[in-house]
Amino acid sequence: MLALVENLAMPRTAAFFDLDKTVIAKSSTLTFGKSFYQGGLINRRAVLRTAYAQFVYLLGGADHDQMERMREFLSALARGWDVGQVKEIVAETIHDLIDPIIYDEAASLIEEHHLAGRDVVIVSTSGAEVVEPIGEMIGADRVVATRMVVEEGRFTGEIAYYAYGPAKAEAIRELAASEGYDLDRCYAYSDSATDLPMLEAVGHPYAVNPDRALRKEAVTREWPVLSFSRPVRLKQRMPALSMPSRPTVALTAVAVGAAAATAGLVWFNNRRRGRRRTPLHVF
Repeated sequence: MLALVENLAMPRTAAFFDLDKTVIAKSSTLTFGKSFYQGGLINRRAVLRTAYAQFVYLLGGADHDQMERMREFLSALARGWDVGQVKEIVAETIHDLIDPIIYDEAASLIEEHHLAGRDVVIVSTSGAEVVEPIGEMIGADRVVATRMVVEEGRFTGEIAYYAYGPAKAEAIRELAASEGYDLDRCYAYSDSATDLPMLEAVGHPYAVNPDRALRKEAVTREWPVLSFSRPVRLKQRMPALSMPSRPTVALTAVAVGAAAATAGLVWFNNRRRGRRRTPLHVF
């Protein structure tokens, strides 16, 4: 019982997940290209370009230069978009588009971290309008994502905060300071070498489906390398994913511990009474 209370009093911990190709099998932003086209936000040429970008990304990931080109393309593409319309399109299509591409292995890890009492934080370069509802869908406790400048309800095409590279690590450190996370006991998962700062910020880094550069770093540093390959519809895992919150899990653990302690005390007392009734010499 005391051990359980001591564990609950220990510094908080978290598991930080990159999103694209780590939790889901594709680029979250590019996945909505067709939906944005059907909603009148982009033209057919832009749809084809996003489809091509998705293909290249799936084939070999994206290095720094490719990420910069993608950032410039998407920023220019989103200029003038109505923020409310974007959120509405994402809300209407997220289950059809994202449900089938969530990695079963990632969903299992999220469950395990929650059951261990850790917060789950999604840290993604994709826009908050896409990442936040995905984070809610998969049960994340917090989300760090790129934020665009908005004026009069529309994107200006400028970026207010870019969740990329060292900025991810800085966001993790700020969260650790505000939430009391012990980073040496925290976990991080990513597929890209551009997330090395994020992985270096925690005590337990993992390379997931790593690109060539990250795989090389992981081998050199002896980091675990995970292979996620089984996308699964979220609704097929609903019984497993609909778990109690972290405080509920903690309280349940205390209750279970108290029950076990009580049962042990009853057993001990019964055993002592039985010994008193047993003759000292049985032979």
